Amino acid sequence: MKLLFLTDTHIRGTTPKNRKDNLPITLMNKFEEVTKMIKEYDIDFVLHGGDLFDRPDISISIVSSFATLLNNIKVPIYIVSGNHDVYGHNPNTINRTMLGLLDSLDIINIIGQNDIVMLEKDGIKVQLTGCPYIFDIDDEKNRRYYIIKNVSKDVDYAIHMVHGMLLNKPFIKGIPYTLIDDIKATKANITLSGHYHSGFGVVDIEGKYFVNPGSFIRVTNSLAEISRTPQVALIDLNETIDIELIKLKTASKGEDVLDREEIENHVFKTERLLEFRRTIDEAVNFEKLEVNEILMEISTMKEVSDKVKEEALRRIAISQSKGLGDGL
Repeated sequence: MKLLFLTDTHIRGTTPKNRKDNLPITLMNKFEEVTKMIKEYDIDFVLHGGDLFDRPDISISIVSSFATLLNNIKVPIYIVSGNHDVYGHNPNTINRTMLGLLDSLDIINIIGQNDIVMLEKDGIKVQLTGCPYIFDIDDEKNRRYYIIKNVSKDVDYAIHMVHGMLLNKPFIKGIPYTLIDDIKATKANITLSGHYHSGFGVVDIEGKYFVNPGSFIRVTNSLAEISRTPQVALIDLNETIDIELIKLKTASKGEDVLDREEIENHVFKTERLLEFRRTIDEAVNFEKLEVNEILMEISTMKEVSDKVKEEALRRIAISQSKGLGDGL
């Protein structure tokens, strides 16, 4: 049995400012390459780790174009929903999304949190389960989302697919994540994950495989993304497990599609924003959360320039006009 795993395709109809190409066209070319790859490697099933779309209510015209490409894939496609596929990080909203529409049209097959799918081919039987993105999936009390405890006795392998921040090493402080070491007690032979766009490749711990090839496209302009080539994972199940990472031939070099100038502008803007926040934090007592008191205090501050005052007041005014309430 052969499976192809890809994740975080982030289908969208516009091109981010940090890219030099036409992103929808680039995505279409990549999906066409995957279709050819499925025939070349004689793939039996396609697995998707979530975030098929960049937003749950993407335009009908874009959905129509990519639905046609997905329909050209003549093997079953199984997917877990990602945080971009649903509203409010809530997988229960799936029926109101474009991902849910494709599922109802039998173009793809969504795996819910309690679903168990049996895949069979060439005498190999696989138990396939999944967990969609949930807002607290990477809280340490929720390791159960990643860990499979029960595997049917009549299957050869168990595969679990999760859209969560699964990592092979510690990450940035303040961002929730789950380490592979935290879930190595799982009974799944293969754990597939998405969400972390940089990916960590293939990790083998005592015969259990943990796989994230990285996102299908590069949607940020970080230096790490410039050096990364999008890839997919080919999983060959026979008497043994063989997993190969295959770089996409249609993926251009990072420096050819990601704008270095935009990176520098982004860094400059970020530094200016941090300086603005630091200045305000030092001068204002934010224990007073009533917005009118904050307005009065900002307007009388001597430590802050007039331009900073005007910008702070302008932003508060905009927030109030949007009906965001009395607090910041």
